[in-house]
Amino acid sequence: MSHTTTMPNAEAQLAMRDADARHHLHPFTDTQALNSKGVRTISHAQGIYVWDSEGNQLIDGMAGLWCVNLGYGRKELIDAAHQQMQVLPYYNTFFQSTHAPVTALAQAIAEITPGDLNRVFFANSGSEAIDTVIRMVRHYWTLKGKPYRKLLIARENAYHGSTLAGASLGGMAHMQSQCGPLLPGIHHIRQPYWYGDPNGISEDEFGLQRARELEEKILEVGPDNVAAFIGEPIQGAGGVIVPPRTYWPEIQRICRKYDVLLMADEVICGFGRTGQWFGSQTYGFQPDIMSMAKGLSSGYLPISAVAVGDRIADTLIAAGGEFTHGFTYSGHPVAAAVALENIRILRDERIIDAVAKDIGPYFQNRLREVLGEHPLCGHIEGIGLIAGLALVKDRQSRIFFDKDIGTLCRDECTASGLVARACGNRIVLSPPLVISRAEVDELVNRLREALDRTYARVAGMTGA
Repeated sequence: MSHTTTMPNAEAQLAMRDADARHHLHPFTDTQALNSKGVRTISHAQGIYVWDSEGNQLIDGMAGLWCVNLGYGRKELIDAAHQQMQVLPYYNTFFQSTHAPVTALAQAIAEITPGDLNRVFFANSGSEAIDTVIRMVRHYWTLKGKPYRKLLIARENAYHGSTLAGASLGGMAHMQSQCGPLLPGIHHIRQPYWYGDPNGISEDEFGLQRARELEEKILEVGPDNVAAFIGEPIQGAGGVIVPPRTYWPEIQRICRKYDVLLMADEVICGFGRTGQWFGSQTYGFQPDIMSMAKGLSSGYLPISAVAVGDRIADTLIAAGGEFTHGFTYSGHPVAAAVALENIRILRDERIIDAVAKDIGPYFQNRLREVLGEHPLCGHIEGIGLIAGLALVKDRQSRIFFDKDIGTLCRDECTASGLVARACGNRIVLSPPLVISRAEVDELVNRLREALDRTYARVAGMTGA
């Protein structure tokens, strides 16, 4: 079978769709519904734009899957992969071996991570990084003579990957229902979603209240049984749930009080999304261990990592012997070379500074200026280049729809030339960090058009 990167003709498009329907099982997809509708083929991309096989241009308002931070077609990343392919296309990091790209990347990550996160373990996806964290923290407590400290606490509506361990740790019931029995020893507390739980208290008070549910859970299950608390600085796939500023400092205080390890899942927030290298820096807390992926290579090649603090790493090294965990592609040389170049560009071009001081505030302000009073838009939250919009039936009383308005609005976004994501009755955005002000204006205008059309359709459904 021949392969091509040029735009296929109509006959080739039909053949591709037919082959996809017959052979390809897509992730997070109702395959029967997709095959009935027909798949969209993305043909090429440049900057913040992608094109489908029918020639439609779309702003990629999700940077792929929260990952294409430097945008598409970045020549330096392509060249880094090509050059490394010529020198050493693959070698493993087992059996007392290393290679230059992975060693340099480990050092580069240690230099940008906060605090004492000085050692790095490599994997291929965020899900694999989460599995690695679970093994590390449980093994750590065993080595410390406390094998009973195995329990993990996470949050409802959190996303930590789709492996059995990741789905068990995450708090999404629709995922957990398909993979039972779940991994034992995991407990959940409520998410810090102030707008979604109107109870008349301020955001700051709400943040403290929700954080203190961690202490309640620790006391409920027994402090000597808890290994770690894990959370995304901002809950991404849960709908971009931005915690009140009081939340994370209080979480850290509680973890320190009970000697519970604090783990940050930076798979989405890492590498500039919030205007700092990592979301934990934005929200003022210091993790003991941290997972990362997505923006590590701007999505150009699969790679993930776990940054491990000295407390954990020193114990694993001094007392752990062989750590019987790893993957064929842990620290793949080509992926590592691309990630290293990605970090260099983010640093040397001061892209993260721009997210913090220029394009991030501009993006947040434009969303609120243009859409803040839209009849469908109950609330906008976000920071840097990540945002979530709550779609509501009634703005005054915060009444949400009992229909899947999010998916309806997402489809209208696509029709308006914008890739956005629906998370329940929320629309979320996470555009490439290199988006310009003019492109932000274009994105917001396309979203406004989609909201207008969604509102008209909703009014038609309700007879309003």
